[in-house]
Amino acid sequence: MHDIRAIRENPAAFDAALMRRGNDAASAAILSLDEARRARIAAAETAQAEQNKASKDVGAAKAAGDEPEFERLRALVGEKKAEIAAMHTEAKALDAQLTEMLMGLPNLPMDDVPDGKDEADNVEMRRWGTPATYDFAPREHYELASVTPGMDFEMGAKLSGARFVVLSGAVARIHRALAQFMLDTHVDDNGLSETWTPVLVREEMMYGTGQLPKFGEDSYKTTDGWWLVPTAEVSLTNLVNGEVVDGATLPHRHVAHTQCFRSEAGSAGRDTSGMLRQHQFEKVEMVSITHPDHSRDELDRMTTCAEGILERLGLPYRTIALCTGDMGFGARRTHDIEVWLPGQDTYREISSVSVCGDFQARRMNARFKPADGGKPQFVHTLNGSGLAVGRCLIAVLENGQQADGAVRLPEALHTYLGGKSVLDAQGQLV
Repeated sequence: MHDIRAIRENPAAFDAALMRRGNDAASAAILSLDEARRARIAAAETAQAEQNKASKDVGAAKAAGDEPEFERLRALVGEKKAEIAAMHTEAKALDAQLTEMLMGLPNLPMDDVPDGKDEADNVEMRRWGTPATYDFAPREHYELASVTPGMDFEMGAKLSGARFVVLSGAVARIHRALAQFMLDTHVDDNGLSETWTPVLVREEMMYGTGQLPKFGEDSYKTTDGWWLVPTAEVSLTNLVNGEVVDGATLPHRHVAHTQCFRSEAGSAGRDTSGMLRQHQFEKVEMVSITHPDHSRDELDRMTTCAEGILERLGLPYRTIALCTGDMGFGARRTHDIEVWLPGQDTYREISSVSVCGDFQARRMNARFKPADGGKPQFVHTLNGSGLAVGRCLIAVLENGQQADGAVRLPEALHTYLGGKSVLDAQGQLV
């Protein structure tokens, strides 16, 4: 959510930043509501002072035996009381409208975010690795002879419908090994704290990270009001919801491996083959809670952590700076990492790392106490995939494929697979 004081102080800058994201200027409507709300509050305060004075005078009139004045003042106290209640009700309604308006507006981009309308205007930052060449036509992951015994989309559809899969045998083990490898790397080498969180959260937690109110259709809600997390960003970031943390403890760096659930609303017809876009999937998520002065550097650090997973697996990738028109709702700057998929002959997103500034912290009222003992300030929040496990499985299978449909597995996974290094053409680890 946005700082109303910053909008009051520089509405032109606020509108200019919104328009970079393709949104209409909104400061006039915001400030109009804000002015009306503040006027009601000021009027209520004036009426309260008048009521207090009249209440004191009532006693004096009674003591003096001035019955007409006593009755007049008593009536005035009643009128002011009703007037104050009405103005508080009006102010509360205006405040709710203002909050709803502010919550519906996206975060403002950093100055160094490239301008643009959509993904065509994103800017490549760097590449790592060289895509392999094959003396055969590379296949997509679900077409490989070694994979088909352990990746059953028909059974997934029988159990749950479209965009579900059942993994079994060696494929399921590789999938699990990837998640464990990611967690161990982030904990042992990158200094993140492993955290286990619920996948069902209260509605206010979804508001806190910005999935609500605008994007409810993208997630699943249970009949008793809980929401299934679309990413562990929701639960990890909300660990500081309503808290005032000691500034000396920042940054807080978390990593969690969870199931994630997305309705994929609006994506009908896209990536329907294979595991690329599923309703239920696993992700290793990184979240950092930082001091405002350090959040931009933390973005680069987290990006490096995610890239390092791909490098250890020997998977070619490129890193993209998203333009203003392609960034997510809560982001101030986003780095997408795209892994090479030879079966599709293209790079596909496998991680998105974003800095949100104090946008989520204001929604959650998450603050820190400065070391100098000053007034509590809002923390900055960041989130990023480290990585999407299913998409990483796709990349490992496709990049390691052999002519007979077998898959050579990355060395980094061998110890997690009991020393096995190949998924043979019959779907067995050898």
